[in-house]
Amino acid sequence: MAKSASKLTILYCEGEADGMDAQAASIQEAGHNVKTAVGRKGAMDALKSGSYDLVILGGTMTRDDRHHLPYMVKKSHQGTKVLVMHTDGGRHPYVDSNLDTGSDIDHLLEKIATGFVREAVPST
Repeated sequence: MAKSASKLTILYCEGEADGMDAQAASIQEAGHNVKTAVGRKGAMDALKSGSYDLVILGGTMTRDDRHHLPYMVKKSHQGTKVLVMHTDGGRHPYVDSNLDTGSDIDHLLEKIATGFVREAVPST
């Protein structure tokens, strides 16, 4: 797994804590700052206390949470991108990208690297 050239601040949310730490560790190893949250309340608390370049809504989030939270992310932080790990995320107007549920960590890291890498600021 190659490190990213540009570090993002990512909020990674799941509906269940099982497996979340391993996923978050892989994203961190790819060179990003990662905060985790469990469930809608955890995600909302994290959005109130910090700002993020990207919010990932994992496959264990409920359908209602995957529908409600993208709107709340954009309302809280307009420039924050939202990636939903479920195929129905592509139909939501506030979702920037989606990935099939069950995709492995390598596909998630590739999606982050190709779709959400922050532009490097040229040195002056």
